[in-house]
Amino acid sequence: MNAVTRDQRERVIALLGAASADPDVRAVVITATGKGFCAGADLRGAPPGASIPTERVAGDVARMIRLGAQRLITAVLDCEKPVIAAVNGTAAGIGAHLALACDLVVAAEGARFIEVFVRRGLVPDGAGAYLLPRLVGPQKAKELMFFGDAVPAAEAERLGLVNKVVPGDALEETARAWAQRLAQGPTRALALTKQLVNASLDGDRAAALAAEAAAQEINMTTADAAEGVAGFVERRTPTYRGR
Repeated sequence: MNAVTRDQRERVIALLGAASADPDVRAVVITATGKGFCAGADLRGAPPGASIPTERVAGDVARMIRLGAQRLITAVLDCEKPVIAAVNGTAAGIGAHLALACDLVVAAEGARFIEVFVRRGLVPDGAGAYLLPRLVGPQKAKELMFFGDAVPAAEAERLGLVNKVVPGDALEETARAWAQRLAQGPTRALALTKQLVNASLDGDRAAALAAEAAAQEINMTTADAAEGVAGFVERRTPTYRGR
């Protein structure tokens, strides 16, 4: 069920960082093989060869969360390319938050989203209490986190957790089509748009408008912006190169 191990987490973080830095990468899709998207963090044990501490020191858990789950979610939020989640099955715990951190979410009909933390006696981590209220509002977020009930894909779409629900055998095709469409767009403009939308949820109006003006200033230096304007003036479809 693709429970996240430390090595898997670090690999995904590295791939997202590489995608940001590579101008030839124009869009990212996060998906999974098997029956589940991600069952959450792997709680079964430490990495091979690691010793289990006999005494917990104050700050150890907070550090583990900060350097682990939070880094994973932040890597998605900060990726400079549009990121699509193609959720093929159950997304639980950090797996749900991994999907919700993506810019667009496509889910198979059989997918489910579960805030599983309460079932384990845990507080939600991996930015769950940050992401969920921004998508569904605080009251619904509390309901999902307090009870830990599974949310079917159709209900997730109704709540605004998912952009689109498709039959399972159409998931890959749909995600690929969306990714290809994004890959043909003005990549830097999309990156700046993503930053503006994400930041707008945390700041006031003045900060949001200042960020918007700065983003447009930066974007107007790109070749894609010049191509977009030229295409409009010349009444043709612009061809964007992500630069």
